[in-house]
Amino acid sequence: MVTSADQGSSPGWTRPMWCWGGGGRRPDAVGRPAHAAPPGSRRRGAAAPEAVLLTAAEQLGSAAATTGTAVAHARTRAQFGQVIGGFQAVKHLCAGMLVRVELARAAVWAAAVTGDAVEIAGAKLLADEAATRNARDCLQVHGGMGFTWEADVHLHLKRAWVRAELGMTVCQAEEAVAAGL
Repeated sequence: MVTSADQGSSPGWTRPMWCWGGGGRRPDAVGRPAHAAPPGSRRRGAAAPEAVLLTAAEQLGSAAATTGTAVAHARTRAQFGQVIGGFQAVKHLCAGMLVRVELARAAVWAAAVTGDAVEIAGAKLLADEAATRNARDCLQVHGGMGFTWEADVHLHLKRAWVRAELGMTVCQAEEAVAAGL
């Protein structure tokens, strides 16, 4: 049984674990529902290639959204008497973001057309990198405001981190691409 002492003081953790979707069945010796698969019985990262490709496409959309957000903010935010988009460092951040988006877009489209597992792994690698790095660069362009609730930039970063671990991790994708060479 999972109690609040085991998982912190969150009120949602005070019920026994078998009450959540367990259909009233009693837990086994380690607190899992009796019908649950034991940990490690399902191979981690054994997602269907279509699911991996869809995750890559979602990462691509997030990368493009953060690029647009950064460029829009750089066009409107004024500092030292001029818009920050006029500063060379901000220009280079936004240009790098666009390059990563277009590279990932080409890879995701190619993987969608061919359906090849190696191309899907490569597209996932490029899309994950584009989403996480673009979200970080967007935070740089926004400055401290990117961490507040006024901008959704921090949400893109957190979601990109989570999606990067879904289906096929970076290590698994690198191994798949290396095996296909």
